[in-house]
Amino acid sequence: MNLSNITLGQYFPGDSAVHRLDPRYKIVLTLLYIVTLFLAGGVFSYLVCAAILLVVIFLSRISLRMVAKSVAPIGVLILITAVLNIFYTPGENILWQWWVLKITTEGILSAIRMIARIIMLVAGSSILTYTTSPIQLTDAIESLLSPLRVIRVPVHEISMMMSIALRFIPTLIEEADKIMSAQKARGADFESGNVFRRVKAMIPLLVPLFISAFRRADELALAMECRCYNGGKGRTRLHKLKAAPKDHVIFFTVLLLFAAISVAGRFGY
Repeated sequence: MNLSNITLGQYFPGDSAVHRLDPRYKIVLTLLYIVTLFLAGGVFSYLVCAAILLVVIFLSRISLRMVAKSVAPIGVLILITAVLNIFYTPGENILWQWWVLKITTEGILSAIRMIARIIMLVAGSSILTYTTSPIQLTDAIESLLSPLRVIRVPVHEISMMMSIALRFIPTLIEEADKIMSAQKARGADFESGNVFRRVKAMIPLLVPLFISAFRRADELALAMECRCYNGGKGRTRLHKLKAAPKDHVIFFTVLLLFAAISVAGRFGY
């Protein structure tokens, strides 16, 4: 197990077209892409969704190897989802059957669609964090949730917490990897045995990881207090979010494309 391969929440600085796109539009388009994946119905819709993802990855200048790392941690979940769809999807064309288990053509097609949907969903979401800095994410989420201020929702605090939580994922993964390496040097075994034994071996890892997480949280809170941080009231920004004309063009073009894919999916294409 190599925790360093987990890239969830990491940001890779760059100057690509995707990096320069307004972060508010990136968040909205990512959410719309996820919705479109669930509305896609046929092979054509999935191929277009995959093509859009590949184009975005190419424009972002993020390597496919890095995107694959974002999907690797959920490999077990993908496998379980595929098995459940293969054996428990009802269908008329039965290819194999034993007791309550049966494999149908519909089940295999459903498993393929589900695997493709999960992979594209995770990869598309990862591109958002790969190309958007934590500060941009915080400002974008706060801007998108700003109408909720009318009903006295602490928008800035919520967006700050979401951004910090996302930013701390790579830090905690790195800390867990260091603790695991230290325990391996002392004779701990995380690789051998069945699943239950491996899970049990991970328990000693949780205690120092939780202590480290609370220590980092306390240090962050102290640093924010020392800088007189008092929430969103009266806060100013060095760089204000301002969408360029090309951002509007890209957003509405992709929006129309997603709408076309959704309509095609409803007709089974």
